[in-house]
Parts: sequence; structure tokens; C-alpha cells
Amino acid sequence: MIGKRQSENMYVKLKLEMEKIVVNKPIVLQNIYYDLDKWDIRPDAAVELDHLVQVMNDNPNIRIELSSHTDSRADDHYNDVLSQKRAEAAVAYIVAHGIASDRITAKGYGERQLINQCSNGVECSEEQHQANRRTEFKVVSVDTPGEAK
Repeated sequence: MIGKRQSENMYVKLKLEMEKIVVNKPIVLQNIYYDLDKWDIRPDAAVELDHLVQVMNDNPNIRIELSSHTDSRADDHYNDVLSQKRAEAAVAYIVAHGIASDRITAKGYGERQLINQCSNGVECSEEQHQANRRTEFKVVSVDTPGEAK
């Protein structure tokens, strides 16, 4: 057929994969770094926290714990205090971006949950120590719609 255009129906099949929400499964936030002995939120960390804000906006029924961890290179008490301040700073950032404070808690674990062998007295590279200085979040509960808080 010259000069005529034949229309065709096109069907596109999309497969949308979403990670299932698992209560109490830690999820590491990438690129959350802090300057030495500091807990303020740097611009590179803010980008990742903005993603978490979006996850919470998209899932208004979840409540999370945001946890921060340190490496083992200072004493235990110092690391507990530092990690708690870092977790609180991240929570404050998220709350300042519209998430209700009753949906998120801050917990500093210091050096109690190292993910490698770099404990007190063990010689490690800077990269190995950095792996332990991380911020994670985990969903601690999922409210049923209409459920009292």
C-alpha cells in the first residue's frame, strides 16, 4: 500500500522489580562519609540521605532505625558518642526534609558491629577501616494502613 500508513498496536511488557521490605535487615547507605571527629552532614552524604527521604515518602507506613558505626581506632566510649552524634545528625537531616520524627530513630553502635577483622590492635589499611565507618538503616516496623501509631 503506497502512500498509506498502516497502524500497528504495540504492546510492551515491563517487569518492575522492587526489593521486598524486610523488617530488621540492615541496608547500608552508600557514600555517607564524615570528616574525622565530626558528625555534620557533608554535601556528598546529603545526596544519599535525600534518597532515603524519598524511600520514606514512597513508603509512609514504614518506621526505621538509622544506625552509625565507627572503626576501632579510638576508645570504646568515644566511638559510642561519635557514632550516636552521627546517627542523630542524619536523623535531623531527614526530619528537616519532611519526615515525621516518630518514624525514625537514631542509634550509634560505635565499634561493636565491625564488618571485618579490624578490631583493636589489628593492623588494617585505611580502606578496611573505612568499611567499618558506615551508616545503615533498617525497617523496624511496617504499620498497617489505618492502624493506630
